[in-house]
Amino acid sequence: MNSEMQLIWQEFLADLATPAFAWQLGIIVASLLLAWSVNGLLRAYVMRHAPETWKVAIGGINRVLFPLSSLLFVYIGKLALSYWHHTSMLKLAVILLAAMAVIRLAVYGVRFIFAPGGWLKTMESAISTIVWLMLALHLSGLLPQLVLVLEDVSFKIGKSPVNLLQIFQALLTILVTLFVALWFSRILENKLMRSEHLGINMRVVLSKLVRIALSFVAILMALSAVGLDITLLSVFGGALGVGLGFGLQKIASNYVSGFIILTDKSMQIGDVITIDNHYGVIDDLRSRYMVLRKLDGTQVIIPNENLITSPVINHSLAEHKARVQLFVQVSYESPLKLAMQLMCEAADRQPRVLVEPKPEPRIEAFGESGIDLSLNIWIPDPEEGSATLRSAIYLDIWEAFQANGISIPYPQREIRILGTVHTKTSDEPAKGID
Repeated sequence: MNSEMQLIWQEFLADLATPAFAWQLGIIVASLLLAWSVNGLLRAYVMRHAPETWKVAIGGINRVLFPLSSLLFVYIGKLALSYWHHTSMLKLAVILLAAMAVIRLAVYGVRFIFAPGGWLKTMESAISTIVWLMLALHLSGLLPQLVLVLEDVSFKIGKSPVNLLQIFQALLTILVTLFVALWFSRILENKLMRSEHLGINMRVVLSKLVRIALSFVAILMALSAVGLDITLLSVFGGALGVGLGFGLQKIASNYVSGFIILTDKSMQIGDVITIDNHYGVIDDLRSRYMVLRKLDGTQVIIPNENLITSPVINHSLAEHKARVQLFVQVSYESPLKLAMQLMCEAADRQPRVLVEPKPEPRIEAFGESGIDLSLNIWIPDPEEGSATLRSAIYLDIWEAFQANGISIPYPQREIRILGTVHTKTSDEPAKGID
């Protein structure tokens, strides 16, 4: 155990039976209560006066504010009490509160940067475990010995000697720098996505380019900070190019196709498309794939390469509206013009049906059982589906046909038997042929 931690623990054990222990305990309790009160007042103020868009961000900062404010109050109490008593317990409390603040700040940053997922909890648990493990090593005094052991384990990379401590320091520097870069990229991305002067595709493209650029710059800065030669990345870039040319060809194709789709404005989030046998609304456009939400609520993940190489029907490319067709058959004895008028009136009663273009009835064919009619209507929100609308219009058409004596025929077949000859005898009564 190092001399500093050994002295702190000796003072802590010696102060257990003295007034210094009670003073330090009182300062810790008072600091926690004061920090809890400040956070409660801030939370109440936010809920009453802050805009709705601020509540999520301030709520996350509020979680970090409690350990930070507690740390500040304990540190002020330690400075004041150090003139009269030992402050070993307050020093330990400062270390514990600092570790708690680091954990909460890291967890809040991870939740702010990345989308929710199952791996997010795993990352949060890993961060907490690493911080508490380092804290335990520091409090036990084993951290300096561990550092010496890592320094002793050395080897060469090329002509440069490297030890394990330098590798861990490099990884930590890269992670911290990348964390800060992703934090700033998320802030810029949120501002870009709220911009009303840019199209949705351009916003997505710019946000992804900003994240990639900041991540690349952060990695270069971290490598330079740990003393690694950046020119070594040229070898890695060549190897990566060969890998993309062979094993990662499909993945690279999907990423390139994704940027092409986002920039050429052929598809946007919210468009209604048909690809292969899938019909639905574009829910999200990612760098590698597109999420298509079908009208039954299921979601289909389609690689971006398929959107480039396969025919895609975009029902809302020119205008965000779609045509819905309904088919009805009436008997040959029914008044045809009246039936077509009643079909249009049934469509006009539905609020989702557009006035322009007007509902348009057509005669499709003269069928075996009756006359085939169709009704073309247009709706402004195809992403909401059309099954319920069809059902309502069909019900109105049925009731209108019933009230006006228009019949929907059953399937009919006429059978004739030709070429049958029968000779009548004197003893045989006459028989007819059905």
